[in-house]
Amino acid sequence: MYATGSESLIKQAREIQEAELQKFYCRISKLLQGKDHGHETINSLQRLRLILSATKFSRTLPDELQRRLASLLVSSSVEQLQVLSSAVLRETLPPTGQGQKYNVLDNSPLTSHAAGLLLSQAGSQADLAALSSVILRNLEGRPSDGSSHTLMHSHTHTLPLLNAIITYSPESLTEDHVTLLSKKMVDWLRYATAQQGTVVSSGGFFTGPRSRQPGPIAELDGSVSGDFFTVLCVSQAFSEDQWMNVHSFSMLRRWLLTYHSVTDGNMSQDAEDRSEIEGSVVSMVSVTSSSSRLLPPRERLREKAFLYCQRLIEQSDRKAVKRADSELQKACLVEAVCILDCVCVEDSPLVYRAFPCVKALYGRLSADLAYARVLLPLAHFYLNHGDAAAVDSECVWRLVFGRLPAELFNEALLAHEVLSFLRLNLPLLQHRGALHLTFFPNLLKFLAWDSPAVIDDFVDLLPSLVTAGTAVELLHSLLDLPCLSAALFLQYRSACFPISEPGGRGLSSLEAFRSPAHRGLFLFLLRGEAGSGDTIDRLSVLHEILAEAADWPRVVQCAQTVPVLLHVYFNAVVTVADGKLLAQIILVLLERSSLLLNIHKYTPEIHRVFSCHLLRMCKLRPSLVVDQWHELLEFAGTTGNVYSKDDLYTHVVWVLGEYLSVSCDPRCTVERITSCFESLEAVLFEITSSAPPPGQSGPAPRVITSLMSALAKLASRSHDLIPRVSLFLSKMRTLSRGGSVPWCSNEEDVVAIVTRGEELLSLLKLPSVAQSVLTPPPRATTPQWHRDTNSALPLRLRALTRHTDSHTHTHTHSH
Repeated sequence: MYATGSESLIKQAREIQEAELQKFYCRISKLLQGKDHGHETINSLQRLRLILSATKFSRTLPDELQRRLASLLVSSSVEQLQVLSSAVLRETLPPTGQGQKYNVLDNSPLTSHAAGLLLSQAGSQADLAALSSVILRNLEGRPSDGSSHTLMHSHTHTLPLLNAIITYSPESLTEDHVTLLSKKMVDWLRYATAQQGTVVSSGGFFTGPRSRQPGPIAELDGSVSGDFFTVLCVSQAFSEDQWMNVHSFSMLRRWLLTYHSVTDGNMSQDAEDRSEIEGSVVSMVSVTSSSSRLLPPRERLREKAFLYCQRLIEQSDRKAVKRADSELQKACLVEAVCILDCVCVEDSPLVYRAFPCVKALYGRLSADLAYARVLLPLAHFYLNHGDAAAVDSECVWRLVFGRLPAELFNEALLAHEVLSFLRLNLPLLQHRGALHLTFFPNLLKFLAWDSPAVIDDFVDLLPSLVTAGTAVELLHSLLDLPCLSAALFLQYRSACFPISEPGGRGLSSLEAFRSPAHRGLFLFLLRGEAGSGDTIDRLSVLHEILAEAADWPRVVQCAQTVPVLLHVYFNAVVTVADGKLLAQIILVLLERSSLLLNIHKYTPEIHRVFSCHLLRMCKLRPSLVVDQWHELLEFAGTTGNVYSKDDLYTHVVWVLGEYLSVSCDPRCTVERITSCFESLEAVLFEITSSAPPPGQSGPAPRVITSLMSALAKLASRSHDLIPRVSLFLSKMRTLSRGGSVPWCSNEEDVVAIVTRGEELLSLLKLPSVAQSVLTPPPRATTPQWHRDTNSALPLRLRALTRHTDSHTHTHTHSH
C-alpha cells in the first residue's frame, strides 16, 4: 500500500491532460538547453519519470526532448541526471525494430546507464547486432584532444555490456567482432601498466609538483611485483588499463565458452590458420612472446589466458596481508582453474603444459579444507584431462566425494557446488566407471542435513546411484535418512560443544552418541563409503536412542523428503533389477515396515509408498509372489499388522490373492494355495469375531473386503475350499443381521462388507463362473475382441448398434 501522499501524486500523474503534458515537455526542453542543470531540472525529470510510469500506456516524447535527454545521458557528469535520463528514455524510446533509437548515441562515450539503456531496448538479434556494432565502434575509438580518461572510462562499461550480449545472444556477434575483442582482451590482460595509478588529489595545502610519483605495483604479501599486472596485484590506485585488465579477466571464461557460437564466412580462414599452426612445433612447446604474435587472435587469446592463469596460481601461493585478500585469492583460483580447463578443452596440447601446475596446486591445497571450493574446479580438470595426461585421479575423487561431504556437510554452498558438479558431469562420471557410487552414503549427508535445499538435485541424481550392487543398501539408507539427520546434528553439536561446556550436555541421545557402547551404531550411520553392509541388526535400539529427535525441525524436514525419494528409487530400480534382486527388495519392504523412526505421519507415508510399488513389482514379475511366498504369508498371517499397517497389509493380501496362481507361476501348488487360504481365513475369523485390541480402532473395511476377495480367489482355484469360504460368508451375513458388530461401528461400512460377501457367495455357487471371473486368463484381462476380424463379436456388436439406432429413430418419429 502506498502512503496517502504517494497515492495523491500517482493520481495526479495519471490524470494529467495532454495539453498540460506538452507544456511540461517544452519546459523541460528549455531547462536542458542550459549548461547548468540544478535542482529545478532534477525535480522536473523526477516528475516526468513519475508521469510516464504511472500508467500502462506508453507515451512518445517530442524529438527535440528525446535528443536532449540522450545527450544528457552520455555527457553529464552528474550521475543523478544520468539515472533520470536513462529512466525516462526506458519508458519512451521507440519500440523494437526502429533503428533510429541508436542514432542519438552514436560516436559518444558510453556510460553504465547509457549501456544499460541500449541493452534493455534490444528486443531481437538484429537489435543486438546493431548494439554490438555501436559498442565495438566505441571500443575501437582513439582518444583525441586529451580525452583518454573519458574514453577509457566508457570502456569499463563496454565489457560488462558485451558480457551480457554474449551470454544471451552470442550469435549476434560477427567474426570481425570476435577478432577485434580478442585482440583487445590480449592487450588488456597481458600488457597493462606495471606502475601504480596516479592518486587523484582532492586539493589542499600539500597538493603540488612535489607529490610522490607512483611506484611499481605490489603483490598481496607486500613485495614488489616482478611480473605483469593481474587482478591479484595491489596498488594505491589503479590506472585505466589496469581496470580493463580486471574487467577482461572477469568475462574471460564466458568469452572462451561462447565465441564458438559465432557463425560467419570468415570462420574458415581462422580454421585454416589454426590448422597450419597446430601442425608446427609452435603449438607443442611453450610459445614465446615473439612467436605468439604470429598466432590468430583466438589462439593468441588462449595463450595469454593460459599465462595469466599460471601467474594467478603462482600469486595465490603468497600469504596475503589482509583477510579479504585471502578470500580474493580463493575466488581467483577457482576462476583461473576453470579458464585453464576451457583453454585445454579447446587446445589439447596445452594439457601437457598445464598439468604440472594443476597437479602442484592440488598437492598444495588438498590438505586444507579452507580451499574446498577450489578443489571442485581442480576435480573437473582431472575429469576432463586426467586420461589424456595419464594421471591417476583416485585421490581426487576420495577427497571430493569422501572427505568434503564427511567434514563439510553443513556448508550449504559447498553442497550445492558438489551436487551441481555431479549433475553436470554425470555422463562422464558414469563412462569412467561411476566414480561417485562408492561414496553415496557420504553424498546423502548433504541431503540429511539440509533436505529442502538439495532435494531437487537428488531427484535428478538418485537414479544414477541405483545399481544392482547398491540397490539394497541404498534403500536402507533412504529409510534411515531421518536417523542420519539426527546423527549429523549430534556429531555437529558434539564437536561445537565439548562435554565440559553447558551446551554439550542435556540430551540423552548426545550422551549415547559419545558412549562407546553405542558408538558402532553411529559409526555405521556416518560411514563414508558403501559396501560395509546393507543395514545393522540393532535398528530398534538406534530408534530408541533417537526417539527424542522425532520432533527436531531438521529431522522432520528430512523425513518429509523420504517418500518423494522412494518413488524415484523404485521407478529406477525396476529398470535395473532382475527377479532375484526384486525378491530381495520385497523382503526389505516387509522387514522395514516395522523398523522406522517414530516420526509423526512418517510411517503411514512410507507404508503407502511400499504398497504402491509392491503392486507394481508383482505386476511386473508375478513369480515374485512364489519366490517370497513364506515371507508374504508370514506378514499376512500376523493379526497385529491388520491394525498397525493396514495399508501395506491390504496390498499384501491382494497380491497373494491375485498372483498365487498356476497361471502366474507353475510352481504354485495346491498345497501352497491351501496353506495361504488357511492363514488368511484364521486372520479374518479372528478380527471379525472379537473386538479390536485396547487402544486400537477396528479393522479398516477394505482390509476385510480384501481378505474376503482373496479367500474367494484362492477357493476358485482349489474347489475343495469353496464350502469353507461359503460357510464363512453365510455366517457373516447372518451375524450382521443381528445389529451392530464389535469389529465395525459404522453401519454403512457393515452394509458394504456384507454386500461384497453376498456377491462373492453368489459367484462361488457356480465354480466355473467364479474361476473365470475371479481368476480371468490373460486374454480376458486385455481383450481385443472388438478388433479381431475372425471373431463373430464385431459383427454382433455392429448388428446390435444398427438395431438400437433404428429403434431409437422409430421411437422418436412415433412421438
